[in-house]
Amino acid sequence: MSASMTTLRPHTFGEWSVDSTDVLEVNGYRASLNLACACAIVQALRPFVPEGSGLAQFLANTQDIEAFVGTSALGVALLLIHVYVTPLKRAIQVMCLAGLAGGAYLAATHEGHVVDFVASHPWGVWFVGPAFAAFTGVALKEGFCYGKAECGALTLLTPVLLLGHLSGLAPANVESAELALWAGLLAVFAGRKWTQRIEDDIGDKSIFEFMKLPEEEQERRLRGSGADDW
Repeated sequence: MSASMTTLRPHTFGEWSVDSTDVLEVNGYRASLNLACACAIVQALRPFVPEGSGLAQFLANTQDIEAFVGTSALGVALLLIHVYVTPLKRAIQVMCLAGLAGGAYLAATHEGHVVDFVASHPWGVWFVGPAFAAFTGVALKEGFCYGKAECGALTLLTPVLLLGHLSGLAPANVESAELALWAGLLAVFAGRKWTQRIEDDIGDKSIFEFMKLPEEEQERRLRGSGADDW
């Protein structure tokens, strides 16, 4: 185990250290986000692939697989993400699951591919949109915690992209430009996740360990630290 993994770090509820399980979870979170972003990027750039080419045909035939894999990867990332507020974490998990279920419903009840269907039937956003809302929550968290400009941009652009398509207010050329920008931001976001320290994605581990304790033990520790005197 490296020195960085054994170093004790004083935080809210005592010292903690990074162990091998933490490293595995963080790398799993980052890899899942990268896979989700990669699948989204591929489909976002489809309009820019020459029609009739072998690549265009391949991407058209595999679009449902990429959508399912990408949304599922986002779901895995949401299981591994470290968020202090448990109800908020559960909410974005439910949204991701709702988007996955909505896509499955469209696939089961309509002919053709789901991505193409939503592209030509804007009301389909109501079914798959929750998954994008879940991703927006991740981007918001990443931007708020680490001050990443690309995450702030994704937090704004993702709902703008979906609402523009749903409402029909975004012309085709504007929507294409937004998709290209969105894909670029996703690539930056995914790549930069690997430049952070492991500790960054863990947060204050002492808080998570405290939250796992029985309520009586939590109260005892708070009284002992004087945290509830005010």
